[in-house]
Amino acid sequence: MLRWILFGLSLLAVALGLLTTFKAPPWLDWRFALLAGEYGYWVVLVPLAILVFEGYRAENTIRGTLILAASGLAAGLLLKPVVQAARIAQALPAELAAAFGGPDVPLPAAFSFSRLFARAPKPVAAETMPYSGDLALDFYRAAGRTPAPCVIVLHSGGWNSGERGEFPSFDTWLAGRGYAVAAITYQLAPQAIWPAQRDDIVAAVAFLRAHAGSLGIDPARLVLFGRSAGGQLAEATAYGVPSLELRGVIALYGPADLNFAYAFGQEDDILKSPQLLRQFLGGPPTTARAAYDGASAILHVTPKSPPTLLMHGQLDALVWHKQSERLTRRLADAGVPHVFVSLPWATHAFEFNLNGPGGQLMTFAVEWFLAAVTK
Repeated sequence: MLRWILFGLSLLAVALGLLTTFKAPPWLDWRFALLAGEYGYWVVLVPLAILVFEGYRAENTIRGTLILAASGLAAGLLLKPVVQAARIAQALPAELAAAFGGPDVPLPAAFSFSRLFARAPKPVAAETMPYSGDLALDFYRAAGRTPAPCVIVLHSGGWNSGERGEFPSFDTWLAGRGYAVAAITYQLAPQAIWPAQRDDIVAAVAFLRAHAGSLGIDPARLVLFGRSAGGQLAEATAYGVPSLELRGVIALYGPADLNFAYAFGQEDDILKSPQLLRQFLGGPPTTARAAYDGASAILHVTPKSPPTLLMHGQLDALVWHKQSERLTRRLADAGVPHVFVSLPWATHAFEFNLNGPGGQLMTFAVEWFLAAVTK
């Protein structure tokens, strides 16, 4: 009976590990892929223990052989993100330096095996303040630096949900590295449609610049950072409102072309994306073309667009990886300094575990980018 249980556990581990190689199917919660990709080096302890146990027994039976094979395959799949992250880390500094130049201070390694088992930064309390009407922001002061560059963080949530405090560990980490953080609330669809969200971001920038002295920030060194829907907002605002004179934009798994998203979206996909887009933009492209064009960052790239850092998982089941691929080509055609970090094992929200394979690469790339563009 025990060996049947071990065999079943091995097969479950294989199934989970396959999510580091294949995109999660629509019927499966995509967060299992996040577990496999960013926490798999913890989960791997199960098949490794089974492998050791069966190897110690050394029974030459078909069932024993199957258990060894399944647990070995599961271990390899679950450790694959760690290996791939280590390889990407080797080339990442040179790629970032070629695009943006080098930082003035040395940075930690792009990837460290020991950091996989470190604790995430403990979130600290933020200062909450209104910036426009009922809209508020959480402000984290930069540690040990004033005036400091400021990163304006735009949350995810498909434009109709989400809240500004979604990743407090990241905001705390960023403040600890010497960057002020303003995580803002913006108006949500369907009560507010584009360009209301862009206008909220513009208002937040104006507020931060007007209060730069009391906040201890440099009004000339502002960067937009967004995830998913927030990535779209960051890109579209940074490129579409050049008068903001931002130092840079960082977008994680953001949809850069909403016409493209609507054309290939399915009414029954995970996000019901066509419905989300209609809510956000006031209708389908046939009746709201100006909104779709205005919110599509890819249409607003010019040679004067701010430097850009893009990161996207190739196995993202919510926002097609091709969105960032296409924007990367547009940035290259316009001669805009940029880097696109494509993660072969990763899905949506790959940076949730700051010490995981995706989280380590994200924090390194973000810190390098910020150090370079806010000199």
